[in-house]
Amino acid sequence: MNSAMKNHVCLITGGTRGIGRETARGLATNGATVVIVGRDASRTASTVRSLITETGNPSISALVGDLGIQSDIIRVADEFKSRHDRLNVLVNNAGGIFYGRQVSGDGIEMTIALNHLGYFRLTHELRDLLVASDSARIISVSSGAHQMARINFDDLQGEQNYSGWRAYSQSKLANILFTIELARQLAGTRVTANALHPGFVASNFGMSGTQSPIMSIGMRVARLFARSPERGAQTSIYLATSPEVEGVTGLYFADSQPVPPSAAGRDLAAAKRLWMVTSGMCGISNGNDDHGHTHLH
Repeated sequence: MNSAMKNHVCLITGGTRGIGRETARGLATNGATVVIVGRDASRTASTVRSLITETGNPSISALVGDLGIQSDIIRVADEFKSRHDRLNVLVNNAGGIFYGRQVSGDGIEMTIALNHLGYFRLTHELRDLLVASDSARIISVSSGAHQMARINFDDLQGEQNYSGWRAYSQSKLANILFTIELARQLAGTRVTANALHPGFVASNFGMSGTQSPIMSIGMRVARLFARSPERGAQTSIYLATSPEVEGVTGLYFADSQPVPPSAAGRDLAAAKRLWMVTSGMCGISNGNDDHGHTHLH
């Protein structure tokens, strides 16, 4: 273990498996205080134990919550704030693909609830702490899948026409639009916001068993050519730790290099519109939500 990230507090969602776990391991190896978020209490506890053993860093802990449910996100954020007086790195990583249309406990289509609203709401709840920390980085895991997407504002939740892959691609485009609008709003603070493509990673992602037989076979074949979760986590770790990106904000990275997203991912008007629509979906319209938290500006 080295001490490059000593005194840094890092929060990683979806930290029990895949690239989230590898990101947590990488940051812990750099001496950071690491908090992972997972849905399953026993899995998060066992992940914490194994990460402490693997890294020799005892400053690893967990919060349990379903980031597809707004009340859980608020509770997780409140628990984090009760334990920590700063947040230097927020890695929005938790996500999924749902081949059949499902809705969250809030009645929102699950892909957008988890992959987009999860990022948006958790960042909103932790914004004041991020700004108050000496300097902070918000890192949102997107995907090259965004290249095939556009934001369908007329059917954002796939009520008229649902495709699991289209919903996933749209949510990954939403991650980029969220990032560029967030970076714009945070201008003048010492908080940066960047998005990234981890590459196609060999994890359990997309192996839910709910897809069609053809899709299942396709995913298994693709996994033969996928990169390891450890390699997939490298850009997240780079954005969290590297002095090279100090002050760099509003960009999209792949293989630890800034690359242009699709034209749809550079649409500033769509980013602002999505922000307003998302605020409404989260009940954060008119500057305040029901919990007295101020709107992200």
